[in-house]
Amino acid sequence: MIPDTVTEADALVLLLTPAELDDAAWSLRLPASLAAEVQGLRERGLFAAGLGQTEVIPTLGLLPCRSLVLSGLGAAAGGADAWRDAGVYAVRAALGRGLERLAVALPREAASADDTGANAAVNLRKRVHALAEGLLLGGYRMPSYAAATAQPPRTALREVALIIDQATLAAAGCGSAVETFAQPLAAARAFAIATQYARDLTNLPGNVLVPDTLAQEAARLASHYGMSCTVLDEAQIVEHGMGGLHAVGKGSANPPRMIAIRYEGADASSEVIGLVGKGITFDTGGISLKKPDGMEEMISDMGGAAVLLGLLHVIGRLKPKLNLQIVIPSAENMPSSSAFKPGDVIKMMSGHTVEILNTDAEGRVVLGDGVHYALQLGAKRIVDIATLTGAVLVSFADVATGAIANNEELQKEILNAAKQAGEKVWPFPNYPEYHDMLKSDVADIKNAASRDRWAGSITGGLFIGFFAGNVPWLHLDTGGTAWLWNERGTEPKGGTGAMVRTLAHWLCKS
Repeated sequence: MIPDTVTEADALVLLLTPAELDDAAWSLRLPASLAAEVQGLRERGLFAAGLGQTEVIPTLGLLPCRSLVLSGLGAAAGGADAWRDAGVYAVRAALGRGLERLAVALPREAASADDTGANAAVNLRKRVHALAEGLLLGGYRMPSYAAATAQPPRTALREVALIIDQATLAAAGCGSAVETFAQPLAAARAFAIATQYARDLTNLPGNVLVPDTLAQEAARLASHYGMSCTVLDEAQIVEHGMGGLHAVGKGSANPPRMIAIRYEGADASSEVIGLVGKGITFDTGGISLKKPDGMEEMISDMGGAAVLLGLLHVIGRLKPKLNLQIVIPSAENMPSSSAFKPGDVIKMMSGHTVEILNTDAEGRVVLGDGVHYALQLGAKRIVDIATLTGAVLVSFADVATGAIANNEELQKEILNAAKQAGEKVWPFPNYPEYHDMLKSDVADIKNAASRDRWAGSITGGLFIGFFAGNVPWLHLDTGGTAWLWNERGTEPKGGTGAMVRTLAHWLCKS
């Protein structure tokens, strides 16, 4: 039977698998007439507990809450991804009916029959982590700037209670629910908060978020979590020899900023991990002007920076035992009389020279300085993340993030973290022939291949890797995944926060 927790909720959420729905064991958890209603939905083919299927049924006083929400787990219920997705769909269905306080009953198969020994407890924690993450992510709504009087009332997720019986815990070899789930629920909350934050930051209009306001937000967030933050202004950028960031930013009335945030969670002898994120707050393409159609999406060109600032919520809340150096080069890429031009040769912070063939390939230029700065600040391994290329859409559409690395071990770690996070990442090859495409006749390297439609994502990433040298390095191209024109599956319209959870799993080893 359903516990008293439901009396404090607007709705009871039942997560069901097709197998559980078929054998009707779930019916023991409901009053007979409600169970019959669910059975009727099944018989009419309206609800088969498939992943993404939801139904909302009024309880008519038969339960102490207003509604019953059914959310299907699908056939792959043993995987954490299904639990995360079912959580997202359940919350969307509930909020669509104005239901803000939910009691979520875990399915009878929460501890899979395939789980054995200590593995059963580990997998149960992973599923509950994913479910909690999904429940929180499902409540995301893009901010609106419409006048308050023009906006309809918006429901928001206020409270969620998870219901799990002692028999399920015992089957997985677990003790109390509090003891079992305290850590995974804390991690899920931090991961979801970080992702929602990155989405909000990515969705900010370009007239609201400029390099200086991004730097101010970074400093505010770092201070909140007790981390150090250094911001270099346009004069200091020139003094430090950051010719790439200076070149890209000098065409705008909003000058560039170089942001560096330090987290020290381990002793001084421990390796420093470097994270570098592209912070182009708006990208017109510069002199190599983009087509006007769809240019409004370029508010998302700081998606890499949004991911790294979102990660501060994870690091600050969970405090993993590691040392982290975050670097965010930020600029606007605008066409003006002072903008850099195709044919220019610029000198980077590393001392290398770059021939500019395309000013719309500006992200890799600022990231070159960002990577070198991270090395100068002590980073021994580097991951950079950027909405780098449109070419990644040709390879993967808006489904997967592209990756390229100079180190197989680091690549394996990130790919494994992506699997845990349920985010799709696919590696590109790193062959000498692709490096050759970036050779310049007049500089150390050029910022685009002459035939830049050929292997554009690969050569764009390898340009950044050039400045990492022999240090283990990996690049994530979220040019297709950081922003969606329409809601798809569990992902929202607009900024998605793609790769927040992957990097969070990697850093926190959760």
